[in-house]
Amino acid sequence: VQLQASGGGLVQAGGSLRLSCAAFGRISSINEMGWYRQAPGEEREQVALITGGGTTNYADSVKGRFIISRDNAKNTVYLQMNSLKPEDTAVYYCNAEIVAYYSDSGYYGPDEYWGRGTLVTVSS
Repeated sequence: VQLQASGGGLVQAGGSLRLSCAAFGRISSINEMGWYRQAPGEEREQVALITGGGTTNYADSVKGRFIISRDNAKNTVYLQMNSLKPEDTAVYYCNAEIVAYYSDSGYYGPDEYWGRGTLVTVSS
């Protein structure tokens, strides 16, 4: 099982970006999915989470600007980022809690998986 994130880039303040993260592999089910970010010199912080049932939770710093969503049929989570600010500049990581299935050995997990990160740079 692996997560592949995309959609980062350079954008001016006030602009928008949409991040995507798809899970691949022997997936039986995916519980919570989320986005985290890490700015230079800072610790990784939670940005937004979404449960399997669609309940969302946001960091105060992004409430009203970012929207997390998921497509369960595609095993994909999205982060729509609007009204971007220079302080949103960071490497963004996706995260998912996944139950894997192997035909010869059954179910494993849920285990936590991380994507490799995608850089978002917001210029002032």
